[in-house]
Amino acid sequence: MRVKDIDSQLLSDNYYILNKLTFKYLMSNGQWVTQMREVYDRGDGAGILLYNPQKQTVILTKQFRMPTFMNDNTDGYLVEICAGMLDKDNPEACIIRETEEEVGYRLKKVKKVYEAYSSPGVMTEKMHFFIGEYTDDMKVNDGGGLDSEHEDIEVLELPFSEAINMLNSGKIHDTRTIVLLQYALIHNLMEAQNN
Repeated sequence: MRVKDIDSQLLSDNYYILNKLTFKYLMSNGQWVTQMREVYDRGDGAGILLYNPQKQTVILTKQFRMPTFMNDNTDGYLVEICAGMLDKDNPEACIIRETEEEVGYRLKKVKKVYEAYSSPGVMTEKMHFFIGEYTDDMKVNDGGGLDSEHEDIEVLELPFSEAINMLNSGKIHDTRTIVLLQYALIHNLMEAQNN
């Protein structure tokens, strides 16, 4: 073990948990050094790319993200995949719940394609990435998110080609969305279903 003597100091638990961690780390050269990191623990999440190969469409969302507004996103809005926090659910149950809440589709099945750490230098969060095929008859409501969580989510059903053009022209800035759109391209999701 190359880490020992971990001391954790709570800095904030206002919305999620922010701790200051001081620890000893064994360097590759054999020297023990004391390091300090602030670690943000907001739990794990799940996200999904919804796609319809018959219509050649995908469903994305658009919502205001204050941290991006504070860092050069002039209106604060991002085009994103449907996603949410696990809230003690397993990842599959979470993403099925989030899909209905955010975009109004009740999915029968989903496929997990990746899991990855979001920002490992500062966050504990691990994202679980899914894809899911949707059809018009799966729509059960208008989506938009939960009023109780003050969500204000715009649902976007776009031609897949338009989503890829947005990706290539830099209009999509969300890493999760970029990962799943690239997955769709690499694995020929739209073509594979038509053969």
